[in-house]
Amino acid sequence: MDRRVYLACIASGAAGALLMYLVLLPPWEVSSRTLVAGEGTLILHGARNVEVVVLNGSIDVEEVVQGVYRDAVESVVKIEVERNVTGEGHPAVEGTGSGIIYTEDGYILTADHVVANASSIRVVLYDGRSYEAELVGRDPMTDIAVLRIPAKHLKPALLGNSSEVEPGSIAIAIGNPYGLANSVSYGIVSGVNRSIELGTGYRMRGIIQTDTAINPGNSGGPLLNSKGEVVGINTAIFSTGTGFQGIGFAIPINTARYVADSIIKYGKVPRPWLGITGIDLTPALARALNLSISEGALVMSVAEDSPAESAGIRASRGSLGSANFTPGDVLIEVGGRKVANMDDVVQAVISHSIGETIEVKLYREGRIISLRVTLGERPPNL
Repeated sequence: MDRRVYLACIASGAAGALLMYLVLLPPWEVSSRTLVAGEGTLILHGARNVEVVVLNGSIDVEEVVQGVYRDAVESVVKIEVERNVTGEGHPAVEGTGSGIIYTEDGYILTADHVVANASSIRVVLYDGRSYEAELVGRDPMTDIAVLRIPAKHLKPALLGNSSEVEPGSIAIAIGNPYGLANSVSYGIVSGVNRSIELGTGYRMRGIIQTDTAINPGNSGGPLLNSKGEVVGINTAIFSTGTGFQGIGFAIPINTARYVADSIIKYGKVPRPWLGITGIDLTPALARALNLSISEGALVMSVAEDSPAESAGIRASRGSLGSANFTPGDVLIEVGGRKVANMDDVVQAVISHSIGETIEVKLYREGRIISLRVTLGERPPNL
């Protein structure tokens, strides 16, 4: 599987185009014949009793990082996975990732892609104790997974509030890059509220960007602030190759906490569902289709027995670009929120509850009409 997602062609010239990739860092994978750089994310930990030392009006970063590390490292775990490889002569692939202790009674939080398709999962604690882990649940949409080990009286990570994260804040990571256990690095938060496409096929929103070094073997670990609070779970890097080049991404801990709590309570993350697929309506596409509006979400398909079908939302017919293509409805407002593209539609839908009835405004055959839609629960296979 190609874990690189092309993001943008950022430069061109006589030497050719320079293509940047978003690398969904796979666990550090080892087989009998090859070492594959993949998953890289550094896990950060929180120092509960760190005193911030100020010298000449500035923070003593060394004291902060060392204090955070000393307090947090016991809540960081190493995750070892095996994945069966089909075909003769192909042994099981071993991978290494990171995670944090979520509760004192054995729940572990990590990145979903660290444990996806694993045949066995083992969690190694800071003191060397090792446990076979139960996969409690996964959520590929947010790249979060929850494990459980048969251990008690563990030291949970200190969780912060990712809504308070600002660019320029100190960011610290602890993890297992390339198998180097309990490694620490630090940098700053470079940006917030990023929206990125990952190799999982889902778009992740509200992502934290950092220049803290994260590398293969660190995915699933926490990103910490100067107070030692986990503010994110490291998930991916932006790179021209497979190594870290100064742009990494972390899932906000507020998102991770909601997902983890849902998985622990329900075994899944219940989400509202409309039941359509669509594409962004651009001005160029609108002109090509002779539509009198220039933005929105063009409905391409409507799922059978979905809320959208029950409400009467119409799908497009034929193949886009062909002479027999007939455009379907164009969504322009969902639940009182104007939508300019499919990303807006998704955000509008998930801001409501399962079973809630909302108004959907759409463009159809030159007219704006309104429909009432009762949202269902997103099927687990979508």
